[in-house]
Amino acid sequence: MVRVLFKSGLALASLPFLCCPSQVLSQNPVSASLNTAGSVTVDGRPTPYLIRHLPLGSFPDLPLAIKEQLDRRGCLIPQSYEARQPENVIHASLERSGSSDWAVLCSEQGTVFLLVFFGSNSNQPFTLASSPETERLQSHGSSGVLGFNWAIDPALPQDVHEAQLGMRHPPPRLDHDALADSVIDRRTDYHFYLSNSWTLIETQD
Repeated sequence: MVRVLFKSGLALASLPFLCCPSQVLSQNPVSASLNTAGSVTVDGRPTPYLIRHLPLGSFPDLPLAIKEQLDRRGCLIPQSYEARQPENVIHASLERSGSSDWAVLCSEQGTVFLLVFFGSNSNQPFTLASSPETERLQSHGSSGVLGFNWAIDPALPQDVHEAQLGMRHPPPRLDHDALADSVIDRRTDYHFYLSNSWTLIETQD
């Protein structure tokens, strides 16, 4: 899907953010049964939320070895409130140029994990971030129902370069992909793997 990515470095507010309504991803009855609904307190008032999930079978391109690991964990794939097609499973060259790697948002017993599987050693995934699902809610549309606001996308070297154009001294263009880690309509951080470690890429001075 096409997603507008926002620069990192913005303060993350603790309250849901009001944004424009978006088309809802259509789901079959099996997928709909995997949704999580409830209520959280916002400004002293109970506010309903709905988090949509898809089963691993919705992502047929996932390598079998990775799918088996996710299945053992009981992973479902949470969908952002703006999703129009299955999302939050990505394929990119995250380890080095030309590598075949995967990143997944895995929802497991109410907590979401950002996992990265390198093709060179898919049995030892990295956990880049984790958060309770209910801390990733945001207002959208006119219904007043909160939705899930976390999404990941592959970020090509050109994508990161364009995000850095506002810097006084933009760094050299990357030689392989980064991972775009977004709070919908608000902020995007770029995770980049280099010299055996992960770092966050600066996109503003």
